[in-house]
Amino acid sequence: MTSWTAADLPSFAGRTAIVTGANSGLGEITARELARVGATVILAVRNTDKGAVAAAGMPGEVEVRRLDLQDLASVREFADGVEDVDVLINNAGVMAVPFALTRDGFESQIGTNHLGHFALTNLLLPKIGDRVVTVSSMMHLFGRVNLKDLNWKTRPYSSWGAYGQSKLANLLFTSALQRRLDGVGSRVRAVAAHPGYSATNLQTHSTGAFSSRFMAMGNRYFATDADFGARQTLFAASQDVPGDTLIGPRFGQQGPTGPTFRSPLARSAAKAEGLWELSAQLTGTEFPL
Repeated sequence: MTSWTAADLPSFAGRTAIVTGANSGLGEITARELARVGATVILAVRNTDKGAVAAAGMPGEVEVRRLDLQDLASVREFADGVEDVDVLINNAGVMAVPFALTRDGFESQIGTNHLGHFALTNLLLPKIGDRVVTVSSMMHLFGRVNLKDLNWKTRPYSSWGAYGQSKLANLLFTSALQRRLDGVGSRVRAVAAHPGYSATNLQTHSTGAFSSRFMAMGNRYFATDADFGARQTLFAASQDVPGDTLIGPRFGQQGPTGPTFRSPLARSAAKAEGLWELSAQLTGTEFPL
């Protein structure tokens, strides 16, 4: 553990990075900092107008492309348009939103936060040269992945329960992906990061008046700033860490950046494999190497 910050980023000159959800919050800062150190950065965003505004404030070579993680057809179209990429950062997400379905019939949080990124990663993997970074959350500690009802069709919907499930899924996906990469001798690494509790616009979309007030109070009195949150992702994207490492603040929400802990459920190989098989079935994508 060190006092590493974005100022310590190495040069990314000659390298390409894709950042999903890069038009605001942690994704925007992550993209901006990678562009600052020379990366060609693709902002993969649903709203390209907002993406263009974000790109205008970034240095270097930045491109905006449309990607709607709630639509597998959009995911495939985006992946088809990519030639080569060094680092894929699966950052986009929604948090504690009211029940809704994606275009493909998935519960929106598992669909956006996990299944969309699962499909995107597998479709891009033959073109990725270095690593896949997937952004999780400390809320994975409260998550439970229900393989029999991943999309909340038979159980009462819980917005926070669905969010925790999706963030736990991010870590299980990272572990299962790394096992597959190791199995074929690939040099590509799958790593994960979590920002701690950073004040971003993500919290403003949480469901319910109580949640909104609670989030506003948390942002004001407890949260770190978005630069601190993005620092965890940037460390995961740039530093020499083993595959399946989770990067975050030492003390969960705050502290120096480096490898950190995950829940026992997030270390379950059986659950990770079960989730992979189900995700492959639901998205029609599979490990391509």
